[in-house]
Amino acid sequence: MRIPDAVPNAGPPPVLSFAACLAAILEVEVADVPVPTDGGEPWTPWRGWLATRGLGLLPVPEPRTFAWPGPWIAVLASGDAALAFGAPPGIVWRPLGGDEPFEAVVAGHAVVPHDVALWAPPPRPQPATGRVERIALAAEKEGPMRTVARAAARAGRGLEGDRYFDGAGTFSNAAARGHDLTLIAAEVLDALVLPSGERIAYEEARRNVVTRGIDLDALIGRRFRVGDVECVGQRRCEPCAHLERLTAPGSLRALVHRGGLRADVVSDGTIEVGAHVTAVD
Repeated sequence: MRIPDAVPNAGPPPVLSFAACLAAILEVEVADVPVPTDGGEPWTPWRGWLATRGLGLLPVPEPRTFAWPGPWIAVLASGDAALAFGAPPGIVWRPLGGDEPFEAVVAGHAVVPHDVALWAPPPRPQPATGRVERIALAAEKEGPMRTVARAAARAGRGLEGDRYFDGAGTFSNAAARGHDLTLIAAEVLDALVLPSGERIAYEEARRNVVTRGIDLDALIGRRFRVGDVECVGQRRCEPCAHLERLTAPGSLRALVHRGGLRADVVSDGTIEVGAHVTAVD
């Protein structure tokens, strides 16, 4: 997702803001999105334009509770559109500015492929070898993260001393995957500056392991080792409104697609600061 530098300059505000959100989701120039200049309705041009990419717009029936770890378009009470993201969701960008809260969302639309069987993820690059920069645990949900030099890992549970090890995390679910271990790149946090000028400390990101030198996205779907502990990468650990509430305003937008990796632990062992992070396959 790429936030445009500008929005269209001709047309009613709801149409302009919606077009800008489409441009952000598809990572195209705003000028590439059709905007009727004769006052006509925009839905037919938008649907036709998206169809050339094998995509369509799907209405979201319950937008305020739409748990979608990706971008979608929220329509606010004013009629303007905004870019929403996360599970639980929050607003990451208002093309026309303003301060309408997420509670003002009255409708939503997701951009989806017409046939998901034809969609394929991009090829995975071969990750380099990285290392563990920091380890952080929280004994209870929403509790403070504390840094440790090492932590015992248990297959199917995670790190001893962490809330997810005991199934007590905010998103703990016995049927879900990817809650044993969360990782984030130190390079992301080092470069991150919020609109207020604040930075997010490593432990404030609320991930268990901070890595350096490895592409965490390249570990999705792969087995990898952190020291002698074998893990399997499940999906990106995308930010959400819950994380932003526990950190600082602006962290949701700043961490979109950069929030790290969710993984499961498949062998017992110990994770230590300085341990190597390497792909197994």
